[in-house]
Amino acid sequence: MKLKSLALAATLAAAGAGTLLTAPAAFAQAKQQFFPVLSGRTGPVAPNATPWANGHNDYMKLVNARGGINGVMTLVEECETAYATDRGVECYERLKGKHGGATVFQPLSTGITFALTDKVPADKIPLITSGYGRSDTADGNMFKWNFPLIGHYWLAGDALLQHIAKKEGGWDKLKGKKIAVVYHDSAFGKELLPIVQERSKMHGFELQLLPVPAPGVEQKAIWLQVRQQRPDFVVMQTWGVMTPTAIKEAVATGYPREKMFGTWWSGAEPDLRDVGEAAKGYSAVMMQHGAEPQSAVVKEILEKVHAKGQGSGPKEEVGSVLYMRGVVGAMLATEGVRAAQEKYGKGKVMTGEQARWGYENLNLTQAKLDALGFKGVMRPVSTSCADHLGANWARVHTWDGKKFVWASDWLQADDQIIRPLVKASAEKYGAEKKLTRRTPEDCKG
Repeated sequence: MKLKSLALAATLAAAGAGTLLTAPAAFAQAKQQFFPVLSGRTGPVAPNATPWANGHNDYMKLVNARGGINGVMTLVEECETAYATDRGVECYERLKGKHGGATVFQPLSTGITFALTDKVPADKIPLITSGYGRSDTADGNMFKWNFPLIGHYWLAGDALLQHIAKKEGGWDKLKGKKIAVVYHDSAFGKELLPIVQERSKMHGFELQLLPVPAPGVEQKAIWLQVRQQRPDFVVMQTWGVMTPTAIKEAVATGYPREKMFGTWWSGAEPDLRDVGEAAKGYSAVMMQHGAEPQSAVVKEILEKVHAKGQGSGPKEEVGSVLYMRGVVGAMLATEGVRAAQEKYGKGKVMTGEQARWGYENLNLTQAKLDALGFKGVMRPVSTSCADHLGANWARVHTWDGKKFVWASDWLQADDQIIRPLVKASAEKYGAEKKLTRRTPEDCKG
């Protein structure tokens, strides 16, 4: 298993890479908070997962350049999963006890998330799964250790369907129409289905479900069905090589790209760059942020990390969609630790259990986000014992042939529809695993 260590220290940020080589003793003595990375730099999702890891790691370096988390430096170590669940579990087992113990894992895979959800309660290590994993883990009263912060698949699906309905003139205009769902035939792909099925029952549109076997490089038969059925819209729950393959097949079969909508793992630059102008009109929902090259946090990363030769990847990707998703993931991870320090001691290294309390008590106001460099990128995030989601906002962006541009205002997922789905699924999981809901005393932490 390939392991890549990235030791990030305040001295390195302040004095440049040479300090690490000349002052290892000072480096080793720094208080360090360990953030393991389950990376996907190889395999079918490499073009998409690589910028995520680079963005995550660059933000961790930026935190250190700012002085750490109240003086505690971040430490990152990667383990390569190639998006395989068994390798993801193996990486988790390798890393969970290193460097004083893992703070939090971000699996970047729904399959790995499902596998780790049963493991983390015993190990007392939280999971952040922003925009993927189990949607029902928004129910913090059942899932104490899972945090789908700022988004999950049901939020994505609902926001996307809202956007389509608005374009058509209202939900009533969808009655009798047909929406095809092209999805990765895995736990990841199937996770979208409950919300689109619920909305279908409510508004009377027909669903055409089209599962695609992994990794998704062979889709001719799927798009032949699309050509034959001529659905009014196509919604795509795809990831990695599957997305550009789908768009190329749509081009080949003549299906209009302006009628194609991806969920938020199906709408980044690597998906469309090779298709270029032919993909013009394709849209995807974003969990708050999109490409943010002009944001304050990106400018600071360029100044304090890349300008010093410490960038994790190419400068050209900084601010791109999936790079920003890694930046956001790292920000949520470190701000949860900062919140935990308010309870357990500023300037102290937090255990995974203490960090869990921080993620459950996040209060990222707009002022705090703006101060961190996320003005215009994100809206406030506030979690609680019951709510491990913290925010339910999204936007839609559209490919203009060369880049993504915003195509919607802020969209808020409908809690009146999603909350019952979350609760019912969480209750089912609890019954299967013989779990009970947390007590008010447990929520006090």
